[in-house]
Amino acid sequence: MLKWGQLLLVAAPFAVCAAVQAQSTQQLVQQAVNTELHDDASDHSHWIYYEVDRKPSSTVEQWVAETSQGTLTCVVAKNGQKFSKEQQLAAMNAFINNPAAQAKRKKGAQHDDRQAQQLLQSLPTAFLWTQGPTTNGNTVFYFKPNPQYNPPTWQARVFDAMAGEMTVNDAQHRIVSLQGHLLHDVKIFFGLLADLYAGGSFEMQRQELAPGIWRITQTHVHIQGHALVFKSISEQEDDVKWNFKQLPAYITLNEAEQDLLKQAN
Repeated sequence: MLKWGQLLLVAAPFAVCAAVQAQSTQQLVQQAVNTELHDDASDHSHWIYYEVDRKPSSTVEQWVAETSQGTLTCVVAKNGQKFSKEQQLAAMNAFINNPAAQAKRKKGAQHDDRQAQQLLQSLPTAFLWTQGPTTNGNTVFYFKPNPQYNPPTWQARVFDAMAGEMTVNDAQHRIVSLQGHLLHDVKIFFGLLADLYAGGSFEMQRQELAPGIWRITQTHVHIQGHALVFKSISEQEDDVKWNFKQLPAYITLNEAEQDLLKQAN
């Protein structure tokens, strides 16, 4: 029978290999996160696209245009009820002529961007990562909670209960998809800030729209409970975007309105 010292000597090379592999895997995840943060900050492109957003209370079909002044929407239908051109024009004009509404929408978008950036930065250290298979130039990375991780914010505490997988494009180091589920209940500040139940899931899909420009095309969130994390994302939501077309870099809300009307009618 091997003595403990001999056993450790035999096991040491395997432990070293495992540690190197873990470090290498985390470095690949960190590289993808760094690329996302850098490219997102340098991406000033604007797009028009069609969106179907389904929530328990409503289903909205609309064209969306991004501008340097904010996002403008043209609702095609809500809960199956078609909107006339007159209704679409009235709603868009009401928004264009309402600086307070524009500021509110912009503030909400900035809040979500900050939250997403903070959570993205936490990914490499918040989880223990394992490299999975590579298919068609994309590699899958599996993640589970890192018991040594100390969440810097209450929003990041949800990572303590999350496991799933992330797919990364190997050539560009861009995140193609991210999906996970809650392993157990999460209560933050006695459930006032967050009260989430085990089994909840989320999924995000992304596509390259133009060379080096990636955007989210699908978001699926099915979580029982509530969390004050993102202003524009519900705990029960399926959001799909397609038919993307690039807009001029300095397009205004008024110019976007005309493009939206052409697409909607």
